[in-house]
Amino acid sequence: MDKNEILARAKEYINEEKDQHFRQEVEELIKAENMAELEDRFYQNLEFGTGGLRGIIGGGTNRMNTWMINHATQGLANYFIKTFPEKAKAGTLSAVIAYDSRRFSDVFAEATALIFAANGFKTYLFTSLRPTPELSFAIRTLGCDTGVVVTASHNPPQYNGYKAYWNDGAQVIEPHDTGIIDEVNAVSTIKTISKEEALASGKLIMIDKEVDEKYWEMCKAQLFRPDVIKAKASEAKIVYTPLHGTGAMHVEKVLSDLGLTVITVPEQRIPDGNFPTVEKPNPEEAPALKMAVELAEKEKADVVMATDPDADRFGIAVPDANGKYVLITGNQMGALLTDYIIVSRKELGKMPANPAIVRSIVTSPFADKICAANGVKLVECLTGFKWIANVMAGFEKTNSNNYIFGFEESYGYNVETDVRDKDGVSAAAMCAEMTLYWRTQGKSLLQRLEELYTTYGYFQDSAISQNFPGASGGQTMKNIMTKLRTEGLKSLGGKTVLSIRDVGESVVYNPANPDKKEKLDLPKSNVIQFFLDGGTVVSARPSGTEPKIKFYINCVIENSSDLAKAKEEADKLTAAIDKEIKEVLDSVK
Repeated sequence: MDKNEILARAKEYINEEKDQHFRQEVEELIKAENMAELEDRFYQNLEFGTGGLRGIIGGGTNRMNTWMINHATQGLANYFIKTFPEKAKAGTLSAVIAYDSRRFSDVFAEATALIFAANGFKTYLFTSLRPTPELSFAIRTLGCDTGVVVTASHNPPQYNGYKAYWNDGAQVIEPHDTGIIDEVNAVSTIKTISKEEALASGKLIMIDKEVDEKYWEMCKAQLFRPDVIKAKASEAKIVYTPLHGTGAMHVEKVLSDLGLTVITVPEQRIPDGNFPTVEKPNPEEAPALKMAVELAEKEKADVVMATDPDADRFGIAVPDANGKYVLITGNQMGALLTDYIIVSRKELGKMPANPAIVRSIVTSPFADKICAANGVKLVECLTGFKWIANVMAGFEKTNSNNYIFGFEESYGYNVETDVRDKDGVSAAAMCAEMTLYWRTQGKSLLQRLEELYTTYGYFQDSAISQNFPGASGGQTMKNIMTKLRTEGLKSLGGKTVLSIRDVGESVVYNPANPDKKEKLDLPKSNVIQFFLDGGTVVSARPSGTEPKIKFYINCVIENSSDLAKAKEEADKLTAAIDKEIKEVLDSVK
């Protein structure tokens, strides 16, 4: 794109952008003749993908701003008007909007609400920031046709995003995702009205406690042993951090209602989209929990809890026998909750007929073993909680199974059916109860985890993530996936590859006999998985939103009677696999 084209796009944007801040940013870049920055901001439109929008905040068509929000929302509104013409004609379409603590989230949320209202939707807008899981809950509670949450989850502070939801409270999936994208790309006219007009007409309704209170009660209603919590609450001390996000109000309320002592990290309690105390507000990463762990050491806390900015992800750390706090991984927590939910339902006579647990395909098979030993079905789905919600909805439609838990390795857990997304608030409550229950049995969470390893095998997980920036990066990633598809891998780390599952091609086959392929019953996704002799699984998955490929190594050591020896063996196997994968990456240009 030449200089004149870039400047023409920039001037067109200035004429259409209603927000003075973003308009002024671009005006100053033009005045300074900063063509490199202008090109980056205008060489394309920020793409509305299958999950919505995510991008760097700023003026320009390749940035997150009100111009982009307006186009996305008008396209979303158009799709629902065309999909439900009778409701549109009757004026009964409805939407609910929530937002997190990120910069401009409140501005973007209000702009979204006013466009829905102008298009005839009865539109609910939270009066202040709220978590993503509450948005999903609100859609179902209020009976809305759609919902939007303005958030970039755990991304760095320069980002913001926009997630679109269907009427079941789950993020949109096929065929609606592509239909919405087409409508967004076709937007030519945007309807909007003032906030005063929207409120006066009854098309905009501000909400808070009427949904909050129902959400709190729902979170507490999932628990199995409120009596145990009540009896043991005084013995437990929890240090919690919302990482400057939306979680404090809900996590503090729910846990304190249960009688638990919650000490929130004071420096991280106040919502702040700059996330001043962390590099990334991501509970998956140890540095984000540093301040919480330091406070826990001082307070001698029993558990450290953390939620990300929109409180859908949940992480913990617990003290070991020496008092050193150990981070529990997403796969480990998924296994612990799988075990606890099954134990509790069996013990209390609350196990439904045909129970099922759902996990993503790149999540450890640890839970599979626990489920198999207890007569619970384990169902795999694509990565992303919208796919777990889709399986849940399928169970309800066919009456084939009863959902009791869903999770994925990236610290996402769902213990309820009232929310169709991962929920860090209800996970915190369930984790607190689980901690106290095992204490009544004379065990810590780490001790219970070791028991599970001894029973089902030792599971150890790691990942390799490599970035491929620049214009050639996308092609390099394609070349890597092509090499894996065409050449395959017959062994990894000295272990024979028994089968390859190519989700992108919808096939499963043995590399020793590649012509004999079986059909795979999963939606297509650009993922290739290698199942090794002994149970270890290695998965390759390019990111759909960032220029990187991630390899997941889910290592399994079946003979785990000696845990120290099993861990040593797992370390060696993981290191060998890691080395071979990096050699593959280095060999492709």
